[in-house]
Amino acid sequence: MLGCDLHCAYCQNWVTSQALRDPDAAAGPMRVTPTELVLDALRQRSRVIVSTYNEPLITSEWAMTVFKEARATGLVTGFVSNGNGTPQVLEYLRPWVELYKVDLKSFDDRHYRQLGGRLQPILDTIRRLHEIGFWLEIVTLVIPGFNDSDDELTRLAEFLAGVSLDIPWHVTAFHKDYKMTDPENTSAETLIRAAEIGKKAGLRYVYAGNLPGRVGDLENTRCPNCKTLLIERFGYLILGYHLTPNGCCPSCGSSIPGKWAPAFQGQITSHPFVPRTRTH
Repeated sequence: MLGCDLHCAYCQNWVTSQALRDPDAAAGPMRVTPTELVLDALRQRSRVIVSTYNEPLITSEWAMTVFKEARATGLVTGFVSNGNGTPQVLEYLRPWVELYKVDLKSFDDRHYRQLGGRLQPILDTIRRLHEIGFWLEIVTLVIPGFNDSDDELTRLAEFLAGVSLDIPWHVTAFHKDYKMTDPENTSAETLIRAAEIGKKAGLRYVYAGNLPGRVGDLENTRCPNCKTLLIERFGYLILGYHLTPNGCCPSCGSSIPGKWAPAFQGQITSHPFVPRTRTH
């Protein structure tokens, strides 16, 4: 999550029933206990454990069993979700989940219905997550011809700004892969345009992701008050970390929202991490 300094996430990964029917899509399922997952995360020197693919809300009870053990060891916990959560499940998660990333896929209900969902429950969840105190970040995969119009991006950004100007918004690039070979890949220019729309809406922390070195300053975190460079990035690599121990700008003293450690603790790796084979 680019809005915090906990960049070494260790993920529980569920696989979908569709993936299990495709021998090329994923490894087979593996029996594992919550204790084994937590110990494996600690062996990999992780500081965060995250529940993600498939949708983590459908396995919330399992995640909470894991997270209770994880929190007891000092690990930070998080969800990476489609954001389609009821108030009841969010209240259930809140004591054990600190970080919450929502993929806001579009700001057009017709598009959401094409994907099998509805827009309004996602917007309600985003508001609720912020109200009850999760550290919340939003990611939008910008897809040419689907959700990349100025109008749709503006309405999306203005909605987020209406919830909080401090919510980090990550606009990321679609690329052809696996069985989805159209539309065209998202250009850096499109991400920069989307990010500028977010800034115009008033959002203070807007990032353009997954095109390292091609989006100018949009991988970095700057102080919204004095524009001092606080965190410098190139893809997954942290090039510079200048926050004070209490998470403030060293130049003007402004408090920077986020989940910050007293000091940058280094990285396991500067590229997507493939952990060592699990040992018993």
